[in-house]
Amino acid sequence: MDIRLLGMAFAPFGTLRRVSYLPTLLAIHASGDSSQHALSTWGIWLGSTFTMAAWLYEANGQQMSRAIGLSLCNAAMCAAAVALIEFYRVVPR
Repeated sequence: MDIRLLGMAFAPFGTLRRVSYLPTLLAIHASGDSSQHALSTWGIWLGSTFTMAAWLYEANGQQMSRAIGLSLCNAAMCAAAVALIEFYRVVPR
């Protein structure tokens, strides 16, 4: 596949992925109930996206790139989900 086409697809799909976390985060916050959300799943996704960013960083000569930034943003969204899930398990509404 043409690398330029992949680059053109990367930005919109990356943006959509970041936006796709929001309904879950908002639902957890609005309901105050995180019992339907697996902390282990979100923790695995957090670890996966963060280690992908670290791997890309090392593979890219310790230089930032869009892919690394996107992976870090995804890791931050997963971390937000982990935090909300844990918060509402400790401090229920």
